Amino acid sequence: MADDLNERGMELRRKMFGAEGADKRIQEASDFVRPLEDFVTSECFGNTWNRGVLDHKTRSMITIAMLTALGGQGGQIRNHVKGAINNGVSKDEIREILRHAAIYCGVPRSVDAFKNAEAMLKELGLE
Repeated sequence: MADDLNERGMELRRKMFGAEGADKRIQEASDFVRPLEDFVTSECFGNTWNRGVLDHKTRSMITIAMLTALGGQGGQIRNHVKGAINNGVSKDEIREILRHAAIYCGVPRSVDAFKNAEAMLKELGLE
């Protein structure tokens, strides 16, 4: 079962973040960090992200909103914007999520999330 979750998790990580990014993250993980990467791959992406109730697009949108609520989490916002685009979330939908978050999470958190989202959109050639 663990191998299946790991395989499913790596498949989704590659789809969302690109094969190079997903594989590089695992390959470059130190002995100290590897248990965390294994956990993220199997439990986060292999298990939670692959439950059938919510599709990947919806989960991406929720994740961006929650990361904004947590205070930006800059690198995570950037990564999950890339994943959201690959899961079918549009640039306009990302903008609306962050605008909505300004009301419920606070303007400073939303400003930081906008900055990080825009950086990834530029990197992807979408801004």
